[in-house]
Amino acid sequence: MSDLIALSFQNNQLFLLGSRGFLPARGSLMLDIVVCAMLLVVVVLGFSIFLVRSKREYRLHRAIQITLALVLAVAIIAFEIDIRFFSDWRSAAEQSRFYPSGLVDLSLWVHLAFAIPTPFIWAYVLTGALRRFQPVGPGRYSQFHRRWGWIASIAMLLTALTGWVFYYLAFVA
Repeated sequence: MSDLIALSFQNNQLFLLGSRGFLPARGSLMLDIVVCAMLLVVVVLGFSIFLVRSKREYRLHRAIQITLALVLAVAIIAFEIDIRFFSDWRSAAEQSRFYPSGLVDLSLWVHLAFAIPTPFIWAYVLTGALRRFQPVGPGRYSQFHRRWGWIASIAMLLTALTGWVFYYLAFVA
């Protein structure tokens, strides 16, 4: 059976986690999905910010943010399960020319410095907005929300950028 088939039944179990990815690299299926999904997340996040700042589309901005948060929560859980229990990412990364120098591990630590706090910052901004923007629209909480929204957005962008650097160094090079 081909490594590129994402879903197959093996020993009466659904086989998805730990599968070889679809990108021309050494990453697992979940790594490849996350790498591609982060591009989509960054674009949708930018579009959501554009909608609220330029078009005053507060309800649509809210719906997009809630949807992104839910999708990312599911993706993070699936990714963590894959990395911790199914994929041997380190053996794939050891094939990189950057692995012996420690650059792969350094890039992972830099990525984690952004990736770990980002969902907490985003959850803080999202829950604050859900509680304080009733009805949806500008209010006394707007300045605080705008400031922390930018912090969360920049953290998400840096999470994506450092994740892509790690992916390249570990699984492409």
